[in-house]
Amino acid sequence: MISFFAEDIAMPKMKRNELRKWIKAVAQKHGYKTGEISYIFCSDKRILEVNNEFLQHDYYTDIITFDYTEGKTISGDLFISLDTVASNAEKFNTDPTSEFHRVVIHGILHLCGINDKGPGEREIMEQHENEALALLAEMSAEEKK
Repeated sequence: MISFFAEDIAMPKMKRNELRKWIKAVAQKHGYKTGEISYIFCSDKRILEVNNEFLQHDYYTDIITFDYTEGKTISGDLFISLDTVASNAEKFNTDPTSEFHRVVIHGILHLCGINDKGPGEREIMEQHENEALALLAEMSAEEKK
């Protein structure tokens, strides 16, 4: 089950069923099925608290992924700072909805074993994000037919 929650911030507008289908399709493309996945949308203040408490990091970030994957079933808690998503959209001159979707799928890609911290890994992650965003566009176009 894929669930969406908001802590200390308003729930973002989103097409939940479309997102769930997309997330499942991306996981399947990487050889996984989805288990219990919780998205927790929050503010910069809250994500900093989570980063400090659980990772001992003292900085803001767009997403923190807690991975509970077992075997080929991905599960996890994904904290997303909507404040940082909005500021990144502005900073990178991208559409806010597109940036939101990029961060949503970024966490799923982490659960599928794709990393972005080592040499060359960031580019690989971006490639997978772009492929996933293209898949979402295809799925959305199909829905409109």
